[in-house]
Amino acid sequence: MSILVNRDSRIIVQGITGSEGSFHAQQCHEYGNNVVGGVTPGKGGQTALNNAAPVFNSCLEARESVGANVSLIFVPAAFAADAVMEAATAGIELIVCITEGIPVQDMLRATAYVKHCGVRMIGPNCPGLLTPDEAKVGIMPGFIARKGTIGVISKSGTLTYEAVDQLVQVGLGQSTCIGIGGDPIIGTTMSELLALFQDDPETEAALVIGEIGGQMEIAAARFARDNVSKPVFGFIAGRTAPPGRRMGHAGAIISGADESAAAKMALMRECGIHVIESPAEIGSTVKNGI
Repeated sequence: MSILVNRDSRIIVQGITGSEGSFHAQQCHEYGNNVVGGVTPGKGGQTALNNAAPVFNSCLEARESVGANVSLIFVPAAFAADAVMEAATAGIELIVCITEGIPVQDMLRATAYVKHCGVRMIGPNCPGLLTPDEAKVGIMPGFIARKGTIGVISKSGTLTYEAVDQLVQVGLGQSTCIGIGGDPIIGTTMSELLALFQDDPETEAALVIGEIGGQMEIAAARFARDNVSKPVFGFIAGRTAPPGRRMGHAGAIISGADESAAAKMALMRECGIHVIESPAEIGSTVKNGI
């Protein structure tokens, strides 16, 4: 099985007529054949994906016309929060925001609104998610993944790809791979996704890839200790980062002693998580630990 997306997902792309939106919409459509339309205000009535997908003026039109239940957002940062809230207003069940550089104040407003509407958001500033052989919603390279039983949750896009490739090389496939985004304010946390993987009968283990900075990995470790019976593996990037320096992601900056890589790894061990010492050992550690 999988979580969040599968072959029955009906995906629309907000910003489908832009260069990035059109390119990645085509890639997603070719992977799972389930991109059913797009949204660009003022361009309703046009088509995209070589005339395979209608373009609508709003998410509400797309939901009513083609039954969209997933929205993939490629909208410039200045307008992305409004795009998220438009999708939520339309009742789109899963919103995946790829856009980076969205102001924190905008995301505070958008994430609160998403929760108010009772829908879910992945991102922003993320690579999206992938259920191998079923659905690709974002920019992850689908060809590196293989269907299987390991759930992957990651703050880092590139480390997601590295982890998936290593898992495949040791003969392990993935149920769903999710890049949650590296910004300080995101829509769905590691703990929330661990709960979904715990409830998925065909996910046998979960791999969590975190970073220095923030409390999310700490909360996830404690959640796993108390609520997850399946094996959980964890890696924390940024062990050599100088204290106080931002490393890539906006959220990857240490503001307290418990937010360093060493502190997070120590807590993970205390909570029963299999800690991976090096990114080169992701595949072998998971293989040997399940």
